[in-house]
Amino acid sequence: MHKPRVFTLAASVLAAGVVLAGCGQAPDAPSAGDGKQVAPVAPSGSPAAAPVPKKSVPQFDPSTLPMGTLYKNPANNRNEVILGDVRHTAVLIGDSQSEPPGSWPRTALADLGYKVYSVARGGTGYVAATKAAGNYIDALQRGDWVLPYGAPALIVLEGGGNDASRNASDEQITANANRIIAALKKRYPQTRLAMIGTLARGANAGGGRRTEVDTLLRGIAAKNGTPFFSVGDWITKYQVAGDLMDGVHLNAAGHAKLAGVLAADMAAAGFTLQADPTH
Repeated sequence: MHKPRVFTLAASVLAAGVVLAGCGQAPDAPSAGDGKQVAPVAPSGSPAAAPVPKKSVPQFDPSTLPMGTLYKNPANNRNEVILGDVRHTAVLIGDSQSEPPGSWPRTALADLGYKVYSVARGGTGYVAATKAAGNYIDALQRGDWVLPYGAPALIVLEGGGNDASRNASDEQITANANRIIAALKKRYPQTRLAMIGTLARGANAGGGRRTEVDTLLRGIAAKNGTPFFSVGDWITKYQVAGDLMDGVHLNAAGHAKLAGVLAADMAAAGFTLQADPTH
């Protein structure tokens, strides 16, 4: 497989100047005695050269690069990937719940009409990291995964399970969640942002720390004005415990069940992708 090409926008700009004969500035146009304007004359006695119109420099549009190209955006000095239809794309940031192609978050977003671009990585979270990828804010800043160029329709943050299993504190999770939310809002000011919490059993059915992290993230989202979809009791509420392969991860049937629930909840909250208006 060929590696994506990286393009950098040159900063040089071409400009055309005004050509003047001699080394002095052309005098103002003199006025004849009858009030008529006389053409300006250069020091040599010949008519002065007319100003040369400035040439417009065509603006480079990175979105015209081949799909999959890595483009180093001078606005943030980060590599970004060119997508074929970023305006109808949902970017999914998450953990192993989102990583499989048929995962419940991916499927739900596709059912809502989005093209899904996923950078989900198993073992990661707001604090949790692996050797291959940092936690969400570190992965963004270090370039462990690459986000799209342009303005996606939606960015979704999912996770918290690995933070729960690795005993990340409330303070650590809160600090890093606030950082990644702020970074995404700054980088994509025109893009909607939503959060999906931590998949778990109910609080009275063994949800434990996973349910607590889901509740914590709900409060963080509220303070940031970010729509939040709580899933901290869904294993119990939607009876998918029998679809768990290892106590945490769902089989295909479980993914399909929860995808339908999430799609319905997000649709009710106004996250169905709207069709482009006809002209």
